[in-house]
Amino acid sequence: MTNTRSNPRYRGIFPVVPTTFNEAGELDLESQKRCLDFMIDTGSDGLCILANFSEQFLLSDEEREVLTRTALEHVAGRVPVIVTTTHFSTKVCAERSRRAQDMGAAMVMVMPPYHGATFRVPEPKIEEFYARLSDAINIPIMVQDAPAAGTPLSAALLARMAQQIEHLAYFKIETAGAASKLRELIRLGGEAIEGPWDGEEAITLMSDLDAGATGSMTGGGYMDGIRPIIEAHRAGDREKAFAIYEKWLPLINYENRQAGFLAAKTLMKEGGVIACEAPRHPWPSMHPDTRSGLLEVAKRLDPLVLRWGR
Repeated sequence: MTNTRSNPRYRGIFPVVPTTFNEAGELDLESQKRCLDFMIDTGSDGLCILANFSEQFLLSDEEREVLTRTALEHVAGRVPVIVTTTHFSTKVCAERSRRAQDMGAAMVMVMPPYHGATFRVPEPKIEEFYARLSDAINIPIMVQDAPAAGTPLSAALLARMAQQIEHLAYFKIETAGAASKLRELIRLGGEAIEGPWDGEEAITLMSDLDAGATGSMTGGGYMDGIRPIIEAHRAGDREKAFAIYEKWLPLINYENRQAGFLAAKTLMKEGGVIACEAPRHPWPSMHPDTRSGLLEVAKRLDPLVLRWGR
């Protein structure tokens, strides 16, 4: 059966896995494995590694290989794993993606080519980039449409690529007005838009689900809070979905607007999942008052992350 929006291979919540370091800034693979186990135990439909929320921009190529192999071998098929393989170079991105596929990745997630504040390529080159990537692998490609890339990707371009490029089928929409863009993407691309997904820590989740999103790539700290929103909405109970969303929105907001990608590691450290919550230098640690505020909001909701490792 053909995989389409009506019959997607993947849907639900696919949170981003944080990368765990020790106090010296070296990879902590034992904490990494516990992190993966926790994220599966708490209801993830799948996982995403090496994303921006994984501090991928602070990792060496060698460390990327170690983390990809460690994650895929430890998960061992329990849930599908998306590997982020973004790179400006078409050749390097294709090679990264082939290696991820060979190690067992279910999908690759790739931002359009960008570097720094001003290095961009025109729309025809973006299409060529994704077409060549598709030719190099046999697993789905997710386009990450994120502000970090600074590259405008119109709904028309995304829909056209979905219809013309074999493996390009999933779209993580994180730009302003995400719900409107999702609606337009689905209208233009139809069934070729196999996976219209939401991002940004689920801050716009209800609007995006109403617009037709079938998946969400969130932070990794409290899938037990977010998954029921998606499931209730999918079952047609929008009132229940909204009530759960209202309950968890203060924590979602705190992560999205105050704590960023350090939120998941802070919650995991507090709950005994990982040994160290520090980011890698030169990224600053969370301010102690911000940390206290995050934990105050989280404790009101009693997410599994605060109990899993105790």
